[in-house]
Amino acid sequence: MNPAPNLVLVGPMGAGKTSVGKRLAERLGLRFVDCDQRLEQLTGAAVPVIFDCEGEAGFRRRESALIAELMRERGLLVATGGGAVLAAENRALLSARGFVVHLATGVDQQLERLARDRQRPLLNAPDRRARLQALAAQRDPLYAEVADLVFASDGLAVAAAADRLATLLARHWQRGEAA
Repeated sequence: MNPAPNLVLVGPMGAGKTSVGKRLAERLGLRFVDCDQRLEQLTGAAVPVIFDCEGEAGFRRRESALIAELMRERGLLVATGGGAVLAAENRALLSARGFVVHLATGVDQQLERLARDRQRPLLNAPDRRARLQALAAQRDPLYAEVADLVFASDGLAVAAAADRLATLLARHWQRGEAA
């Protein structure tokens, strides 16, 4: 059993935090919360609209407030936004109140998974590959800082990734290797 109050998935866009997270939450009996989807519910606006109206800084403030609220709860599987780790206070909360799994994926896999997705404000760039590489350079060290476990999702279907991750978590927690 998870020794932390919550299970948290961090990682870049296209890593599978939402799709794998939903399936994993069902398997582990946790309540699934996707931070971006929850923010959309709370504001009544899509993430791109929040970015347009408030900028990235405004979005990040809302994201931080939501993470603080969620980390007061127990029994959640929280799929964070890719940039949630940018704020030091978020990293501290996630580490203190969650067992954090970094869903890692390469830029090629991200490009494949996000090929048709036009709803990501940070991907509105002429060179998506360069943009994803720049985001990885900035964020990968922060994912590593908070991660209790790293799981590579490249090349895995959602069901296979969720099954493998559930098995890996069970082994990890049985050995008492949690933070």
